[in-house]
Amino acid sequence: MDPDPKLIQGCLNKDPKAQEAIYRLYAPIMYGVCLRYARNHMEAEDILQDGFIKVFMFLKDYRHEGSFGGWVHRTFINTAINYYRLKAKEQADLSLDNLEFTASVDENIIDTISTNELLGLIQELPEGYRMVFNLSIIEGYSHKEIASMLDIKESTSKSQLSRARGVLQNKILQLKSNRK
Repeated sequence: MDPDPKLIQGCLNKDPKAQEAIYRLYAPIMYGVCLRYARNHMEAEDILQDGFIKVFMFLKDYRHEGSFGGWVHRTFINTAINYYRLKAKEQADLSLDNLEFTASVDENIIDTISTNELLGLIQELPEGYRMVFNLSIIEGYSHKEIASMLDIKESTSKSQLSRARGVLQNKILQLKSNRK
């Protein structure tokens, strides 16, 4: 899904029509990425806007190695991570070590909820859990890579993923029991 190289060149020349074309091509997909990392639609829109500003600002650094779409995607992930870091500095640390969660859950339970419900539950996760969950489960990064990206210990990444899964499992079970 890479755009015509002329569009990329147009963006480098700061052509508003080329920028709009790139925006229209990637905004729907990148908004989905932003939603996974944000707590709500408003934050997702902020991340989307920041992401496109960075895409256009740093387009000169794109080396034409790999796909342009992959480069844009990575830019948005980095934007979401930076947004998370900024928010983390602004908020007081929350201790979630006392959260209880179930060790296992019915494998088919995920089939009982919609994608939007699952996205909503992911958005309700505490920021650290949400970031690690998205980077690991959705994006496929290793705990070592996540630790490096978020400037945390690898063991912290592992524990936050485990806790995120547990919290999600409890929320899904609760959602399922409320439907009965």
